This record gives sequence, structure tokens and C-alpha cells, in this order.
Amino acid sequence: DREVKKRFARLPTCCCRSPLFFNLELCSVCPSHRTLSLYIFGAAGQATIAAMSVNAVLFDFGMVLSTPPNPAIWNEMKTVAQLQEPAFHRGYWSWRDDYDSGMLNYQAYWSRIAADASTSFSEETVRRLANLDVALWTDLNTPMIEWVRSLHRAGVRTGILSNMPDAMADGIRDKFDWIGDFHHVVWSHALKMRKPQVEIYAASASGLDLPPEQILFVDDKPENIEAAIAFGMQGIVYSDHTTFQREMRERGFGYLLDVPQLTSVL
Repeated sequence: DREVKKRFARLPTCCCRSPLFFNLELCSVCPSHRTLSLYIFGAAGQATIAAMSVNAVLFDFGMVLSTPPNPAIWNEMKTVAQLQEPAFHRGYWSWRDDYDSGMLNYQAYWSRIAADASTSFSEETVRRLANLDVALWTDLNTPMIEWVRSLHRAGVRTGILSNMPDAMADGIRDKFDWIGDFHHVVWSHALKMRKPQVEIYAASASGLDLPPEQILFVDDKPENIEAAIAFGMQGIVYSDHTTFQREMRERGFGYLLDVPQLTSVL
């Protein structure tokens, strides 16, 4: 107990001279200095501080928190729509940007696809296709989800910024209660815009209540990361988890990957 007290007595303070007592903490006194700080005790009991420039991690959903689309579900959707691959693929992607940006709701989106194929869908067929569309994109990327949960346990601020239409966003929220653990979520349809429009990055930074340079954005599309960086965020293009972890460490973000191990030791 005496040694613990001695160590806490040597803990650094924030630049506003407020004491910081926890392994991972944001200073609550001076919001302008909310730098995530990690205290590591050496063998002699000396406390050292590593200032971290990233105070929040912002995630895309599809192809980052989830895996690539499930081909079996894609085939089931074609069967339900009674369309062959060329027509279904063309319709699905032709109207997707308008769907993601909220220009079309789910009924209008599927109606456009049907009209392009010179057919029509019943209300029941539209509901089935919308539900299958959720399933198509919600096989989870397990190592990334585990990391997200570690960040949440450690108190690191997190957000989602995803091009996502109305029925998809509703389905994801209904399917995964842990979506509510994120500090801020932006679904593109709700703002009537989409990545890589600059305003959508501003909305995420505002929701996380942090300057953009303190936010690390992870997305699978290079153009979305380029736009985030132009706005002032830091960014990494996600392709697979092994490559992602390697780049995180190469760029000095390894402490974010190691947060759970470090906090458990301390």
C-alpha cells in the first residue's frame, strides 16, 4: 500500500495542474487539453507519461466492422427478386449512392431496381429484400469487434461514420445492441449526405467533441480516407486485420492496440 501511494504521488498532472489518477484518462478540467495519457511504471517505480495524439477512433461499418458481403445471401436476394445476376447487380449499385445519402428510402430504392428490370416488387418482396440486405452486410469482423470492445472497456472514445441507408441502419441497430456503446454514430442517410463529402466528417468530429487531428478514422475505401485526412483527421485504409495491425504499429498507433493489455497490467 505504501508503494502504491508513493507511485500515485509521482503521477504527472495535466498542463492545467489538475491531477490525473487513472491509467487512461481525459482531463475533465481543461477540455482543450484532453490528451489521452498512459502512465507506465518502471522497475524503480518512476511514472512516465506518453502523450497520445489520438483521443478517438472512428470506424466505417461495412468491410471494417463487418466482413465482405455474404455470397449466399446475395444469391438468395436474386432469387427473391427473380432477377439474374447482371440485372440485379446493375440495379443494386446504380441507385446505391442515392439510397446511402437518403435521397431514396428503402421502398423507393427497391422500386427503382424493379423498374430498371421492367418488373415490380410486392410490398412483401421489398420487405424481404430489405431484411436480406441487412444480413448481406452484417457478418462481423471478429478481431475488429474485439478491439472495439477493448477500446470501450478502456474508456477510449469511439464513433461510427458509415454510408448507410435507412433500412440498413435500423436493421443494424436492432441486430447489435453494442452499437449503443459507441459515443457517436453517423449514418449517412440521416444527414442527407455521404462520404467523402467534407460536411459528414465535420459532423463526426462535432459529435465526438474533438478536433479532427485527434481522431483516427478507419475505412476500407482510399477516397474516404483521403477526404478524412484533407479535413484534418488521421486515417488508415482497412484491407485485412494483419495488415491493419502492422500499419497501426508502423505509424505509432500501437498503444491503441495494446490498451487492454497495458491497463490490465497497471
